[in-house]
Amino acid sequence: MMDGDDLGERVLIHLDVESLSPAIDKHEKQEKSEFPTTRKCYSYIKKKTFATFVASKRIPTSNLDTSSLWHCCDEAFSDPSSIHKHVSIVHANEIDELTSEALDQMLKQANADGSVHDHPNDCQTKDASSWMPDTSHLSEDELSKGPGEVILYYCYCQIKEPRFICDWQNELCSKLHLTGKVRVATEGINGTVGGTKTATSLYIKAMLAHPIFQVMQVEDFKTSEGGAECFPDLKVGVYKEIVPMGVDPDIISYRLAGTHLEPEEFHREVQSLLKDGSSNSDTILLDCRNFYESKIGQFKNCLAPDIRKFSYFPDYVDKNLDLFCNKKVLMYCTGGIRCERGSAYLRSKNVCKEVYQLKGGIHKYLEQFPDGFYRGKLFVFDERYSISFNRDIISDCRYCGSPWDQYQLCSTDFCCQLVLSCTSCRQKGLTACCPVCQAKEQTPSGSPSSGRVHKEECDCTRSRPRIPKDTL
Repeated sequence: MMDGDDLGERVLIHLDVESLSPAIDKHEKQEKSEFPTTRKCYSYIKKKTFATFVASKRIPTSNLDTSSLWHCCDEAFSDPSSIHKHVSIVHANEIDELTSEALDQMLKQANADGSVHDHPNDCQTKDASSWMPDTSHLSEDELSKGPGEVILYYCYCQIKEPRFICDWQNELCSKLHLTGKVRVATEGINGTVGGTKTATSLYIKAMLAHPIFQVMQVEDFKTSEGGAECFPDLKVGVYKEIVPMGVDPDIISYRLAGTHLEPEEFHREVQSLLKDGSSNSDTILLDCRNFYESKIGQFKNCLAPDIRKFSYFPDYVDKNLDLFCNKKVLMYCTGGIRCERGSAYLRSKNVCKEVYQLKGGIHKYLEQFPDGFYRGKLFVFDERYSISFNRDIISDCRYCGSPWDQYQLCSTDFCCQLVLSCTSCRQKGLTACCPVCQAKEQTPSGSPSSGRVHKEECDCTRSRPRIPKDTL
């Protein structure tokens, strides 16, 4: 195998940077300057780099045995799928490095040619009013009353001044009477907000019109029944990560994420897995959500880690690397954002054969396959707790064991656990998450905690290992 310098020189010489321009113009007509930071363009360049890398391994067949068409790492490959698989597994890091180099080279060339103008981040983002939708034709009642919905979205992109975007989001949501949560970081934005359909429609149009987020499309916004009442208030803030995995995004970037599969592609993969049977399979269907999410809804025959927070996921991977060794991994989460970073972290360990993720998450899958291989409810992080696409109930009441999947908060004032307690058991006063909490004396209303912040301490927390060791 060539060393890094020779490899880079050989591949990049044959990477026709200028030929990328038409594709960029086609996809980014309105903002050429955005192409270095958009995932769409990065993905295009990566595919180009991958193809060029594979082509560099091809052996001329004029005077050779045609059964050996490619040669790499002292191995001969006679069909495209075998060399593609080899390169994607063994040379993944080199492809990523070459892609970044090509991206930088293209940007330098574009700057030298004068084809790159002001970056979207350099526009007047300080003036939030510049990106506000016109609501002069609407009354306050039209914005705040009527049929509602909740929208869920994320966008990985470069934001140089997240504070300006944060201020804009605060003003935009307040103007449209939206509630919810929005996380902004230098790596992008992640939000779920609720309001009237009139307001959410204007919100989506405002997002798509902003130069920083023009890489997004309407289908990137997942919608469900609800409204402003689904959230207690509006929270917009600047964070290090737009999804809290606890790993510096500069170290493990979303750009290292696994291959995206459309819902129909993911459906076929799961169908094949279930048909072949899970025993001795080289494929793992991995749920990277928290245990209380997968408890009320999941894909059949999945591996659902018993973890409480997504920030535990990296440690879970580290402790269970043997599970993923030489495996093909199919990952999924609610809307796709956790898989972006989770799959990147898993890929960084260099143990998996292949890593794929469900594009758009469970939400998009259920829109196409409500009676598919995902059964039960979809957990959501608002006061609805879950939304339904099918009638299956896969979880039980904490106390009597009858089918039940409607979460409520533990009744003790210091506990933040969710509890599945059916109507009959709640009428009997069984409203806590575990016997320890149930036995605690309720704090009288009017003096909830006497100024003290109670630390959660119950059986649910103590009995669950922070990072479980799993077996298949």
